[in-house]
Amino acid sequence: MLTGNPSHARRVRACGGGANYTALTPLWFLERAALAHPARASVVHGPVRYTWADTYRRCRRLASALARRSVGHGSTVAVIAPNIPAVYEAHFGVPMAGAVVNCVNIRLNAPTVAFLLEHSSAEVVMVDQEFFSLAEDSLRIIAEQKKGAFKQPLLIVIGDQTCDPVSLKSALSKGAIEYEEFLETGDPEFAWKPPQDEWKSIALGYTSGTTSNPKGVVLHHRGAYLMSLSGALVWGMNEGAVYLWTLPMFHCNGWCYTWTLAALCGTSICLRQVTAKAIFSAIANQGVTHFCGAPVVLNTIVNAPPADAILPLPRVVNVMTAGAAPPPSVLASMSKLGFRITHTYGLSETYGPSTVCAWKPEWDELPDDERARLHARQGIRYVGLEGLDVVDPKTMAPVPADGSTLGEIVMRGNGVMKGYLKNPRANAEAFENGWFHSGDLGVKHTDGYIEVKDRAKDIIISGGENISSLEVEKAVYQHPAVLEASVVARADEQWGESPCAFVTPKDGADSSDEAALAGDIMRFCRERLPGYWVPKSVVFGPLPKTATGKIKKHELRAKAKELGPVRKSRM
Repeated sequence: MLTGNPSHARRVRACGGGANYTALTPLWFLERAALAHPARASVVHGPVRYTWADTYRRCRRLASALARRSVGHGSTVAVIAPNIPAVYEAHFGVPMAGAVVNCVNIRLNAPTVAFLLEHSSAEVVMVDQEFFSLAEDSLRIIAEQKKGAFKQPLLIVIGDQTCDPVSLKSALSKGAIEYEEFLETGDPEFAWKPPQDEWKSIALGYTSGTTSNPKGVVLHHRGAYLMSLSGALVWGMNEGAVYLWTLPMFHCNGWCYTWTLAALCGTSICLRQVTAKAIFSAIANQGVTHFCGAPVVLNTIVNAPPADAILPLPRVVNVMTAGAAPPPSVLASMSKLGFRITHTYGLSETYGPSTVCAWKPEWDELPDDERARLHARQGIRYVGLEGLDVVDPKTMAPVPADGSTLGEIVMRGNGVMKGYLKNPRANAEAFENGWFHSGDLGVKHTDGYIEVKDRAKDIIISGGENISSLEVEKAVYQHPAVLEASVVARADEQWGESPCAFVTPKDGADSSDEAALAGDIMRFCRERLPGYWVPKSVVFGPLPKTATGKIKKHELRAKAKELGPVRKSRM
């Protein structure tokens, strides 16, 4: 056993000449998968089926082709595409060349994508044929802004057999290189080199895009290695799992499951468009065992028309949910359908999920409502995250484990980003006092499990009292006519602010008399919440969402502001 000071340990390690230390990187997972199961399906997309041997060769070709164009250390490769094989390959091929992969949210508009491409200094843009016009418009915006100083990045268009070929032909006519042809210029036996420093950047991702200037989150090889393995451990994910890509790979690199699936020699089933019908079909026909999704995806499954739902399920299907706090009613409904739900929580800055509501066997004996309530909590830290707490943001003292004292959720360890790209001010704020500050408010329960109560900016202050918008949403969701709900603060002449509920009714719900339905929702909430927590106004219509299913509360707050204040009662 080695004891003594750390410098002695480092000297001993150095004496090993590389025999006892290798920088951690998830890239090794792909090499091993190709060796262990060369003929097993790695990626399936419609009529396209690749094996692990195929995927390893294709990723080496991609790395080689990039390297031959001097794309490597210090370079960023942007990928604008839905869940297709090329995006999966980019998670290995790009860092194999030493470059950083930046998967871009396909639902962003051209000005925002232009900001991302310029901010990241993207030297290569890989774009799906159906999103070529988005890339084209974005690059035109940058060119107009920089005028003569603009250098056009290498533009690669990804063809898809499941799409109309017209958009591909159009892109090629404008000088883009076709992805398969680009791969042909690379060497399938390319001798890629792992990073010597595991702190090297592997991926860049931007915060959800609900603000005018998203922040660029830089992730390192070490964190990607540890969190991809942690994701398998906390989920009990099996070797050879068949994973359905309902979660966008551009969202936190698919919560690191891009790399996890190589470690487990599993199979990726790509899903270009996410619908309840497509999910049930993949489960029935392609052997799906696992998928991830935001609560909005779960809600879509729960409320699927009978014609789209293939029930009972042919096997237990494991579902991981995160991205927003799921209503207990949705978790309970999914469980009743036969899905096994794992509830996690995290941020782009923590490689996606970094806490898990670890299930306890004794909960099996509890009533359904109590099980769902416990399951809706965000839980404890991942195996690969060393620090998690709820603290007073002013003193950094941990809050008592009483389930009621609010504090900020903070993290530290290998599962935290390197920092924000070109944003020292944001880094100083995020890492203040040696912790990563999530900006989420939560409580710590007596069993040590944490629970998110709100974003700091989403707390409603009514008459000097704090109201958790999430708690109000949980009550609104229980109403039988409600499909989706989000609650924000609205100005109130008497109380300063009061809850305003934005609601999407279920198909078939009688919403012809909106005033009557709003009154019924308020009465329903009054039976379940303190009086001052009950929404004083209800607005009906579709809810604006990001590509990952998060409701854009900033847009709802703007709508609430347009409504004006709730008038003081003259009674």
